[in-house]
Amino acid sequence: MASRTWRSPLLRCAQGACLVLRGCRLYDLSDFVSLHPGGEQLLRERAGRDVSALLDGPPHRHSDNARRWLEQYYLGDVHLLGDELEQQVSCYQTTKSLILCFLISQDLVDWCKPLLWQVGHLGEKYDEWVHQPVDRPIRLFHSDFIESFSKTAWYVVIAVWIPVVLYLSWVSYTSLEEGNTRLFSSFTAEYSIPVSRFCFPALFVAGMGVWSFVEYLIHRFLFHMKPPASNYYLITLHFMLHGQHHKSPFDGSRLVFPPVPASLVIGFFYGLSQFLFPTALGLALFVGGLFGYVLYDMMHYYLHYGSPRKDSYLYRLKAYHIKHHFEHQRAGFGITSTFWDYHFQTLIPEETFEKED
Repeated sequence: MASRTWRSPLLRCAQGACLVLRGCRLYDLSDFVSLHPGGEQLLRERAGRDVSALLDGPPHRHSDNARRWLEQYYLGDVHLLGDELEQQVSCYQTTKSLILCFLISQDLVDWCKPLLWQVGHLGEKYDEWVHQPVDRPIRLFHSDFIESFSKTAWYVVIAVWIPVVLYLSWVSYTSLEEGNTRLFSSFTAEYSIPVSRFCFPALFVAGMGVWSFVEYLIHRFLFHMKPPASNYYLITLHFMLHGQHHKSPFDGSRLVFPPVPASLVIGFFYGLSQFLFPTALGLALFVGGLFGYVLYDMMHYYLHYGSPRKDSYLYRLKAYHIKHHFEHQRAGFGITSTFWDYHFQTLIPEETFEKED
């Protein structure tokens, strides 16, 4: 009976709004619907309803972080009916930013200042704080110039690295075509193995496979290291590398790796490939790995901002990755696939619900 008394005025609110209740608490999810891991339509269908029971599932039991995330869209308590409620909702919407500012003011850091120099002082509170996500942009540096290098639009990755992939692929292929590349030639000339241009596709794919493993190792052991609470510099480094992304997982300017620092890492792997393998062969592996990195960055962006078709592979991968952010930060390290998570036993466990008698 209660839902019928307030549903009609809510549905007459601003066009495109998505308002829901949790008990008597009213939330405006309009800015979040396109980011919802279950898809926008799922939230739209629940507009004007009490979602208290739905938070406990099935199909998904929402984590404590997800419930804290919901509070960022809190408008106020609803005790009114009919036209009075509609007027009150309008009033709440105009003060939403003030409410959010109040919640942020209770945080452990000053969001009005760059965060990079503050997080190191959090000490033992850092690990819990950084894994409680918020929906707001992050500023790292005082200098606008330096700050600009810490942010990257998704298409910059394609614009910078795809031409490099194409050029180095051509260089590698033409070098292999000359027929001078032989594997193990530095150890024995008699038993060395010739590598022809027809091997390039296989080497390219192998490079992509190597990258997927490197992706897993970096994400698990570097990005998710737990810095010592007493070490200001390691905490700061962790926040700069990956902590910022977990604190603000939907900051679109920080979802892909900026080209300047990326070039240092890519340069290292280029040098390693040239040291371990003959020039053309190592280049083929390297360029495959570089292309794998580009796919990784694009898929990572899509898993946060895309709207994959329900029950598709990307839909399941998106839900998997969001669970990593909101509930299972010590598991689910695969981005482009769950292959390595499966083999190294870091899969996010599937949810189970007790059946009612």
